[in-house]
Amino acid sequence: MAVFEWVRFFAGAVFLLCGLGIFLIEMIGVFRFKYVLNRMHAAAMGDTLGIGFALLGLILMNGWNFTSAKFLLVIVFLWFASPVSSHLIARLEVTTNEDKEKHYRKMTLRELEKALAEENKENGEEGEKA
Repeated sequence: MAVFEWVRFFAGAVFLLCGLGIFLIEMIGVFRFKYVLNRMHAAAMGDTLGIGFALLGLILMNGWNFTSAKFLLVIVFLWFASPVSSHLIARLEVTTNEDKEKHYRKMTLRELEKALAEENKENGEEGEKA
């Protein structure tokens, strides 16, 4: 029985360390990216995945009891709430941003097809030369 406890402890520790690693990557992404939507993506991924791994590690370390059930409900709530809230905040940013052209531009389907055809034509010519 003691072996099972150690395996459960190490599995929980691995999940906790994975969660901390994801939080570290999230923090680096939030500070390194310049555009707000890129920062939002890094923060949202860290929220759902990092908290999920950390709480899963705590569930494994704690064993199955009422506290673990509450942790599991927190994970489920965060998996539903965090992406939705991130999406709403991102939509707000896109609709209220005054410098849209600085970060992205809208293209019609015809413009996109034309740009892709020109790109394929250029790549095809480069492939023949090489």
